[in-house]
Amino acid sequence: MIGYARVSKSDGSQTLDLQKDELLNAGVEAGRIYDDFATGKRDDRPGLQACLKALREGDTLVVWKLDRLGRDMRHLVDTVDDLSKRGVGLRVLTGQMPVDTGTAQGKLIFGIFASLAEFERELIRERTMAGLKAARARGRVGGRKPKMTGAKLRLAQAAMARQGTVVAELCRELGVSRQTLYRHVAPDGCLRA
Repeated sequence: MIGYARVSKSDGSQTLDLQKDELLNAGVEAGRIYDDFATGKRDDRPGLQACLKALREGDTLVVWKLDRLGRDMRHLVDTVDDLSKRGVGLRVLTGQMPVDTGTAQGKLIFGIFASLAEFERELIRERTMAGLKAARARGRVGGRKPKMTGAKLRLAQAAMARQGTVVAELCRELGVSRQTLYRHVAPDGCLRA
């Protein structure tokens, strides 16, 4: 078992003592408790990252309350889904929804979390596709702007048609790679199809 504890403030007004005591009472060894002093809304919590990295298949992540793992539902669902895929259990000691994936009820809740994660991903995909379709209908095309503009193309054609042009210098001057140059202009200065 590996434990994780978190408080929102690092100014000393909140301590991890209660959470750590509960984790120790649940059987987590003191050296296997990771902690953070950061808001749950942050995804870049170093203690959580180290904790998730330390978990191996067959391990169980133990938290005092589910909101200690994360306040954002999407982050929480994704984290639980990732744990499930890796074969890592989850045990939530207290709160409105105590969970232990070692029990049938805990496995059911874990399954619900996995379904929510899949549902959320599909919603995001659908919204993205609808947005792209609407943008295309208005004549907007996504993607990166082309490096080779009309003016650069004309300069490249003229330079490549001249004998003695150093391609590396031309590419540097135009701000394009050699591949981009040759994709548009042949070595004799003619436009490629």
